[in-house]
Amino acid sequence: MLRYLPYFLSILLTVLTGLLAVLVAPGWGWAALVFGCIAALGTADVLQRTSALRQNYPVIAHFRYGLESIGPEMRQYFIQADTAEVPFSRLQRALVYQRAKSVNDTRPFGTMQDVYANDYEWINHSMAPVPHGDPNFRVLIGPNTAQPYLASVFNISAMSFGSLSANAIRALNKGAMMGGFYHDTGEGSISPYHREHGGDLVWEIGSGYFGCRNPDGTFNAERFAANATQPQVKMIEIKLSQGAKPGHGGVLPAAKVSPEIAVTRGVEAGVECVSPARHSAFSTPVELLQFVARLRELSGGKPTGFKLAIGHPWEWFAIAKAMHETGLLPDFIVVDGAEGGTGAAPAEFMNHVGVPMHEALMLVHNTLVGLNLRDDIRLGGAGRIISAFDIVRTLAMGADWCNSGRGFMFAVGCIQAQSCHTDRCPTGVATQDPARWKGLDVTDKSIRVQGFHRNTLNALRDLLCAAGLSDPGEVGPEHILRRVSPTEVRSLAALYNFLEPGQLLSGIPDHAVFQSYWASARSDSFDAPQQVMSMRESKAR
Repeated sequence: MLRYLPYFLSILLTVLTGLLAVLVAPGWGWAALVFGCIAALGTADVLQRTSALRQNYPVIAHFRYGLESIGPEMRQYFIQADTAEVPFSRLQRALVYQRAKSVNDTRPFGTMQDVYANDYEWINHSMAPVPHGDPNFRVLIGPNTAQPYLASVFNISAMSFGSLSANAIRALNKGAMMGGFYHDTGEGSISPYHREHGGDLVWEIGSGYFGCRNPDGTFNAERFAANATQPQVKMIEIKLSQGAKPGHGGVLPAAKVSPEIAVTRGVEAGVECVSPARHSAFSTPVELLQFVARLRELSGGKPTGFKLAIGHPWEWFAIAKAMHETGLLPDFIVVDGAEGGTGAAPAEFMNHVGVPMHEALMLVHNTLVGLNLRDDIRLGGAGRIISAFDIVRTLAMGADWCNSGRGFMFAVGCIQAQSCHTDRCPTGVATQDPARWKGLDVTDKSIRVQGFHRNTLNALRDLLCAAGLSDPGEVGPEHILRRVSPTEVRSLAALYNFLEPGQLLSGIPDHAVFQSYWASARSDSFDAPQQVMSMRESKAR
């Protein structure tokens, strides 16, 4: 019966302090009120029938709930190691905060990394490092379009207004304006807060066609053109899938569709806002490329491409074959990895759906090289990119530039509380509660966004110079080394198979995924090859 002791004591103390308040001093009334509330809570626990824990442990159960609610914070700050990436380590977050604030980010007393552990990576330095130059590295995207864009090698990844607060969007865009890099809108369309400070925008068009939709959710060309031709919009990005929840789609509950979000997205306020799992504007690889060409024309000739997280390889191969056969090319492709995570997602999707960015990026890069299309299409990479070394490694795997979402969230004040989906973000970054986001100072945080970008590019320049390189475009897989066992080290060039230019035009390379799916992929369909369909129809595999 000890489990009932706090409950019985609360009743006893309520009576005792109540008598003292009446007979001795009125001040005891406050104690009687406190103990009375606890007794009432315990009584409610005993009488309710929905929770056996509360009924069996009245009052005490709430201490468990309280401790459980702060469990992530307790582990994050008191238990986990500084190097534990869950999803970002304290060392990684500290690096962003220091660079955002432009304070000293050097570390004393040697590395905290285990340099003899499997998967430890590094870049080899040169005996003849090159002099430091301008760190403002740029990538020309869409050189053959009417309005090509000279993008920074490091930019803000897609995060919508609605998932991020008004002041977070303001700070990100103002920082992008001051630093000369782009801000991807996410699929929630272009809000007034994206426009307020005039930073460069990449407008992401998702399956809900927010900002360019008809009342039934289909694509509206006139509304698209009205937004896409604005000078602030520099590129158009069709979102096929995202790393956090590829193939899932999303629903914004009716209660969260405020008049402000409704106007931004072109939907009805107070009505459930659905982002379908697939697009309605196209259904085949060729139709996708025709849609890319159509948006490029409607935007006035701005670079247009798509973002995807790789899933079934034959679907990507189908798109690649459609490019080769039709000559319709995107100006760029952004490869999002399964480790991406600014969007809230079901646990199974977050943890077990989609190809991680490294393998996905190399597959896309290899396919384009094998078709002699790589020089015509720029590649961006996104997925847990924080440091200059993350950028270098991503470039070595085939990217031309990198995007970061959570890195820039840290720069505007995110503390990894992991409450983004609850609307109770403690720092006002990922919430629509004005009482929370109005405390986020746009002027201060925009300076931090700019500082994180600038100081990361300075570190990137220093890494490149130390390796004897003067430009990010010179980085290749031979520059990155990885320990694969206690006694063996390999470069990425030796660890992975990289195709030769035009290799897919003369045959199928000795690469498992190409051997399995390249020949049977079709440019007119995303359907699985016949051998896959046959396996689906039988358990005798």
